[in-house]
Amino acid sequence: MSDAATELTPFLKELVRQVRAQDTYDFFQGRPETDLLAPFILDKAKAKEIPIIGDPDPRVLARLNQFYAAVSLTIEQKCGIMASPVLQLSHEGFGRIVLICGRLVVVSKTLRDVHRFGFPSLEKLNAEGERLVAEALGLIEIFKPAAEL
Repeated sequence: MSDAATELTPFLKELVRQVRAQDTYDFFQGRPETDLLAPFILDKAKAKEIPIIGDPDPRVLARLNQFYAAVSLTIEQKCGIMASPVLQLSHEGFGRIVLICGRLVVVSKTLRDVHRFGFPSLEKLNAEGERLVAEALGLIEIFKPAAEL
């Protein structure tokens, strides 16, 4: 998948929906999907320019929430069980995200350097989202009774 790809995966389509849902002033109306996904792309050179001292930028936190909301909703679309994200983050940009289905934790990830949240390419963004969804669906399949509680 190249950055100019017009066909997006189900995960990336959900991520675009999350970005558009947060657009209360229609700033993104009519913009191409690749433009909406561009802030999630952060190469190594750009990442080094971002200081990790101080509170994370609210726009970065919004992208973090949009990413994990897209993972949650993609899980729900594929298996029919609601996944709820729970984010605990310190003001220094360290914390944990968990996604819960019923009583089952399907994703548990430690977050570090949230100031620099991003992916080197659209392909890596999609790969990470799809990986998290696939792992969660695997756990739901194994422990379905706990996920349905």
